[in-house]
Amino acid sequence: QTAAFALAARCHSIVFVPGYQSTVEAPVHAGGEVTRITLKAANGWQIDIAEVEAAIREDTKFIIVNQPHNPFGTLMAPELQARLVALADAHEIRILSDEVYRLLEHDPRDRLPAMCDCYPRGLSAVTMSKPWGACGVTIGWLAFQDLAIKQRLVDAQYFGTACPSRASEIQGIMVLRASDAILEKNLKIIRQNLALLEQFLTRYSDFFEWVRPQAGAVAAIKFNGPLTSDELGAHLAEAGISIKPAYCFNGAVTDEVDYFRVGFGEAASPAALEAPTAFVEEHKAGWATHHRKK
Repeated sequence: QTAAFALAARCHSIVFVPGYQSTVEAPVHAGGEVTRITLKAANGWQIDIAEVEAAIREDTKFIIVNQPHNPFGTLMAPELQARLVALADAHEIRILSDEVYRLLEHDPRDRLPAMCDCYPRGLSAVTMSKPWGACGVTIGWLAFQDLAIKQRLVDAQYFGTACPSRASEIQGIMVLRASDAILEKNLKIIRQNLALLEQFLTRYSDFFEWVRPQAGAVAAIKFNGPLTSDELGAHLAEAGISIKPAYCFNGAVTDEVDYFRVGFGEAASPAALEAPTAFVEEHKAGWATHHRKK
């Protein structure tokens, strides 16, 4: 929100859907105009540079990406990131990259350069809540090279939070001092849980499909049974199981993007998988009778 109010209030922005709501809606809340480009599972949820180029207008000054992506857990290919940066640079467009799941790549060789490092007009948004699991610390930051925009960002942020809590600052320092140990622990949990989730989806592949995530602790899954993700979410909620249906990430839900999000970043996730397993076993015979087309 800070970056959008400071940099995107009087221009045209490009965002990508489905996507985490704040990354999609921030330029709208700031008063700017927005073009939404739909990502596709058939393309591995990758950005299509041709679509971005076609969406650029004379007043386009802001692009927001989310890498690693929420809700998909996917990453751009490095060459795709380079092409996006080159396109933005040619049109003098700033790129804000929401990088809250960065450092949680399942294979560290997949890690992309931070946008603030690879592009002089780039900004990277980071929070302590995801990689380090320090949600209660409520500390985050924007990193960028162009110091000419610093005061604009400070002025915009001042209206939301004049200064962070001193206790949060101290806790943030403590967390970062233990960063390596915390990241190692969290990645171990994530990798173990991802393997269990993959086993679940393989076991019930008649009903579920996904693009396997590469980073973070979230994944987007498509249900190929007789229910939409919203309807499935309602049935699961009655059984005490929580998912995020597609409408949480895209205003217009079509079959192409009707994927629900699950999280697998907690130590309790293996036990938590027992409930959806029992749910599927209870309903799979009925689902098989009324199967939706893939």
